[in-house]
Amino acid sequence: MKKWQYLTSTALLSSAILLGACGGEKDESSTSAETQTEQAESGSAQISGNVVGDGSSTVAPITEALVEEYAAVQKDVRVAVGVSGTGGGFEKFINGETDFSNASRPIKDSEVEELKNAGVEYTEFELAYDGLSVVVHPENTWAKDLTVDQLKQIWVEDGTTKKWSDIDSSWPAEEIVFYSPGSDSGTYDYFDEVILDGEDIVKSATLSEDDNVLVQGVTADKNAIGYFGYAYYLENKDKLQVVTVNGVEPTNDTIETGDYSPLSRPLFIYVKNSAIKDNEATYDFIKFTLENAGEMAEVVGYVSLPSEKYDESLEVLEGLK
Repeated sequence: MKKWQYLTSTALLSSAILLGACGGEKDESSTSAETQTEQAESGSAQISGNVVGDGSSTVAPITEALVEEYAAVQKDVRVAVGVSGTGGGFEKFINGETDFSNASRPIKDSEVEELKNAGVEYTEFELAYDGLSVVVHPENTWAKDLTVDQLKQIWVEDGTTKKWSDIDSSWPAEEIVFYSPGSDSGTYDYFDEVILDGEDIVKSATLSEDDNVLVQGVTADKNAIGYFGYAYYLENKDKLQVVTVNGVEPTNDTIETGDYSPLSRPLFIYVKNSAIKDNEATYDFIKFTLENAGEMAEVVGYVSLPSEKYDESLEVLEGLK
């Protein structure tokens, strides 16, 4: 069970025990007073409605945790969030199917143009920092540290069947097995930009939008290599080995300072302005998200932004209402 799930379950269980201990029937005024107290403690009046989002699998752990916590505050608001990848999420956002879109890369110029043509005005908010993590099997004793140039040599398609010994003659003459996020993933796009430099990824790579598929693939083969968000590495670090890049390991500190370069990156949420203005539930959930994203990012394995950045985002959000 994830930490945030445990904390939520414990809080709900404690509430249930407390209510059971009080026992007896409550009159109407007592119930009303209790409801008002709960609302005051949550900081929000009770509302109802539906909120729909989609997008990045990398951002998903943060959003899933926030949705779980928000349900305890606003029980009559239904928040549904899909995981179609950053690109797939933007497609739904452009088509008017969602109120917000999670992204592990900045929006592309082509997506900006499509949103403009569709008449969708939006606002970008940063949620947290991530360090895209390159991983190998724990029994891989040779590729523990790779340079950016070596990563490019490994991952770029060059028409050959690649072996570890092609990268370094002292390494095993064993074929490399590749696992990568799918092409709709913002993680794929970011890796393409900073490592592949726009060239084609190796054709033999297994591509999947599901990071768990990538984890399972790398853990099953001594000669495998893969990459995904930092949180997924932390969640599976007992069965994976993270690769240092140019001698730097992804950690909270190296990701926040940018020392883990070029694989440190911000994570985003893009919100439809009209949904903020016209749908109280959307406004309230996004407000809750910006108020709690830093803490929740740390809980699920990412790195929070400086507190002033969240304050600035909340001011921007208020101006959209």
